[in-house]
Amino acid sequence: MSDRKKAVFLIVAILIADQALKFWVKTTMVIGQEIHLFGNWGLLHFIENNGMAFGMEMGGQTGKIVLSLFRVVAIAAIGWFLSNLLRKKANTGLILAVSAILAGAIGNMIDSAFYGLIFSESFTQPAVLFPPEGGYSSFMLGRVVDMFYFPVINTTWPDWSPFRPGESLVFFRPVFNIADSAITCGVFAIIIFQKKMFRDIE
Repeated sequence: MSDRKKAVFLIVAILIADQALKFWVKTTMVIGQEIHLFGNWGLLHFIENNGMAFGMEMGGQTGKIVLSLFRVVAIAAIGWFLSNLLRKKANTGLILAVSAILAGAIGNMIDSAFYGLIFSESFTQPAVLFPPEGGYSSFMLGRVVDMFYFPVINTTWPDWSPFRPGESLVFFRPVFNIADSAITCGVFAIIIFQKKMFRDIE
């Protein structure tokens, strides 16, 4: 299989998995609902966010629009970079890592661009796809669906700690999705194997 076909296959596979899980969560769970997968340290915990990966946000509607436009530019730039890598027959690992990052960016962009148009709210009951009264928001103002939560450590800071004594200590606190995971894995792969990946690029 050529690197181009591998890249396309990886992107499509990530997008299908990401969107299928998000659709399932949206249409079967309400915001804040949890399903325990591995005791208390591995859960599906349904939340939505207005912002970036792992629930980080930019303030207000203006911030949301700016972030959406940034996503469009980033996707175009990553797509252009991936196209150049394929043309130059770059390292297969680098091509796949960039493909994963691109797929993750597209996956979260789909939520932001379209979920507000096609889904009802999820606060009191599971969302309805294509509700008769219309979606909960407008184009580019949808919220990103997150669900993976792994609070492996869930305790409190000791009273003698110089950092937040007596306060809650949770690790890993962020809730994320498959798209976030794809971006993170792609970035870390490039960081760890950068010498090998970029060695033959002119």
